[in-house]
Amino acid sequence: MGDETSFSSGNEHPSPGGHCCCRQGVNMDKKRSTKPTYRPAPNALTEERRVVEEDNNAEDVESDEESDDSGITHSEEDVSWISWFCSLKGNEFFVEVDDDYIRDDFNLTGLTSQVPYYDYALDLILDIDPPPGDSLTEEQQEMIESAAEMLYGLIHARYILTTRGMAAMREKYCSADFGRCPRVLCYGFPVIPVGQSDIPCSNTVKIYCSKCEDIYYPKSSRHTGIDGAYFGTSFPHLFLQTYAELRGAEPTQRYVPRIFGFRLHKPEKPRSISDGRDAAVESSQQQQQQQQQRKPSEPKPAPALFNDGDDSSSDPPNKDQEV
Repeated sequence: MGDETSFSSGNEHPSPGGHCCCRQGVNMDKKRSTKPTYRPAPNALTEERRVVEEDNNAEDVESDEESDDSGITHSEEDVSWISWFCSLKGNEFFVEVDDDYIRDDFNLTGLTSQVPYYDYALDLILDIDPPPGDSLTEEQQEMIESAAEMLYGLIHARYILTTRGMAAMREKYCSADFGRCPRVLCYGFPVIPVGQSDIPCSNTVKIYCSKCEDIYYPKSSRHTGIDGAYFGTSFPHLFLQTYAELRGAEPTQRYVPRIFGFRLHKPEKPRSISDGRDAAVESSQQQQQQQQQRKPSEPKPAPALFNDGDDSSSDPPNKDQEV
């Protein structure tokens, strides 16, 4: 093949992505005959539709890339296991934990009983080769890799409570890597991951908005399978206590339902049969108490100091009588 490239005159095909590539040697002076297209003036609705379409296309592309990269293992990459794990699609919520933190046994207290194949999983995270005498089957290797992900997640939940861990999460929070609040009146305020339980395999991760103080499901389906215990229940609140300037102000606007421009009154709560019975019993009890209060109190008889009757039981016993 020569250095010069020949091109057909005026019959260039666009690239697969839909954009024309500018190549060396192409005569750009020739004007291409293109049919003018009508482009409506942008408005809020068309802009919103465009954003939604871009998000959907981006998720489709990312899902395709994820399926293409699913066959890549850690052994094929010349990086550490932690960097490889955090760079996977769907693990954007994680930060890289320092090796010094993981090597400190005090930071891993209590995790031995929670994670199967603990020693093998820890060696995999720290890139320590297994002993040459250990021969593991493919099924055991898969279980060790799954245990390593679980162990790293539980270590991650502890690490992000430290000063270095919060600083790493702060960078992601300020860049809105965790997403934005789906509530319309929060106007895209950044969110932070939170777990509903500290016990593994209990709930998936949610996102917390400090402005409306509510939790939501993550926007991307890739993040809906992450265990919420890998972030914990205390992290977002401790994070916002540490960085108080990042806390969102309480929203001043609230959605008001209307029909033809008129506000709706809140309907009264329908009363059930049991509520009616309870109300009838309470009213009857109140009526009885009121009737008892209205009755005049009868004076109590004064105790008798002397007995005037023929009560023989009150007389002292006679000596002649038999006792």
